Amino acid sequence: MSRQTIPYDKPLPALEGLTAGFYAWCRQGELRFQRCADCGTFRHVPREICAQCNSFAWSWEPSTGRGTVYTWTVVERALHPAFVNATPLAPVVVEMEEGVRLLGNMVDCAPHELRIGMPVQVEFEAVTAEVSLPRFRRRD
Repeated sequence: MSRQTIPYDKPLPALEGLTAGFYAWCRQGELRFQRCADCGTFRHVPREICAQCNSFAWSWEPSTGRGTVYTWTVVERALHPAFVNATPLAPVVVEMEEGVRLLGNMVDCAPHELRIGMPVQVEFEAVTAEVSLPRFRRRD
């Protein structure tokens, strides 16, 4: 997990409901997704009911942290003042090995180097004492 030395000035996720559980695992340096106890389907974003079988039974299960770039977009002009000095940036959607997709930023890849199917690995950036955000790094 990386250490944050500059105050983080961008919007943070709301740490409430099931989202708080997801970010609590991230703060511990673990990527976990909900998994249905009845049909075994992984899901993200966190929610009470399984979209596959309508079960309310689930648990937080560890992810391998590995995935591939599914898609991305390049943001050239910030639509929020906190991102004015961060452009261009390329948020990526990563398809994780568990089958769910997760949105995040790349830490070691310029937007023009991104490729669909690029293998990536999650890592965490501690942006505040309470919040660690999942980020992605290229892998072989």
